[in-house]
Amino acid sequence: MQPSPSSTLVNEPCDPFLEPRREDCPWCGSRRLRTRMRAPDPLRHRPGSHALDECGDCGHVFQNPRLTAEGLAFYHRDSYVRQLEEFAGRLRSARTVRRRHRAAAHALSALPDPESWLDVGTGHARFPEAAKEFFPYTSFDGLDPTARVEQALLEGRVEEAHRGYLSTPGTAARLRARYDVVSMFHHLQHTPEPRAELRAALAVLRPGGHLVVEVPDPRCAFAALLGRWWWSYGQPRHLHLPTLANLRAELERQGCTVLVTDRAAPHTPYDLSAALTLALSRTRPLLRAAAAPLTDLAWALDHALCPLARHTPFSNAYRLVARKNTAATVQPPP
Repeated sequence: MQPSPSSTLVNEPCDPFLEPRREDCPWCGSRRLRTRMRAPDPLRHRPGSHALDECGDCGHVFQNPRLTAEGLAFYHRDSYVRQLEEFAGRLRSARTVRRRHRAAAHALSALPDPESWLDVGTGHARFPEAAKEFFPYTSFDGLDPTARVEQALLEGRVEEAHRGYLSTPGTAARLRARYDVVSMFHHLQHTPEPRAELRAALAVLRPGGHLVVEVPDPRCAFAALLGRWWWSYGQPRHLHLPTLANLRAELERQGCTVLVTDRAAPHTPYDLSAALTLALSRTRPLLRAAAAPLTDLAWALDHALCPLARHTPFSNAYRLVARKNTAATVQPPP
């Protein structure tokens, strides 16, 4: 069952940045929901908190109530994104980020040499920049809700820049069947309607093309251990955390063959250090400075545990590679 995006909403007074709370799962329609966690905005510290609910039937985790269009625009403003990047910069160096993008590109180098590649949610297009080492003859384009993609175009990291979501009306139709590969690295959790974004991705793929999706794993053991301090909950910007089983079933229903599911390689070692940084973010600067050695220790522990954690339920993300079958017929959003 596929519920409509607006089904079973409860009208109640709420923040103008939030829609009414819904009483059913947006993925399967079940009404067996429980609140998994609540957390405030870690950057602006606005009053109130954001909640994530979990479906008791399919396991889908989603923000409830969800951000309105105005709320989404606010949390995608360049000023907010810069603050988020500065916050994340306390957790990992630019060298670590480059290494992660390079490792992802290397893992995908077994794909047939693509002529054209669209990186969705590309941000500053650091992944296309890294991937060119392994795909020197591929044309990389980027799409992102923020102006970062336009800056990436100016700096030569992508050949074309598209602003917005892939499921924005008219975007998929304009780019229909244009790409051999579409990648979504930590993008799907930011989209208001992940199913629509997947359909749009398949619409812009050529028959036989490949879709790469990487998202935080809501079944990560760190989520249960750290609760609201788990970085990958990502409130308020993470709207959906689909499970691997749900995502795989949806792509197969859309006429794809899932070639790879990987819980090991996408794991990023920052869970403990990020939790401590989040916990300290609301304290006085003097206390944060005094706690710096503890943060360094947590960062070292994250990296020491990484070789083991990535092969256990503590892995914090998963990657899926699917091929669009030649007989698949995907209807793009209007």
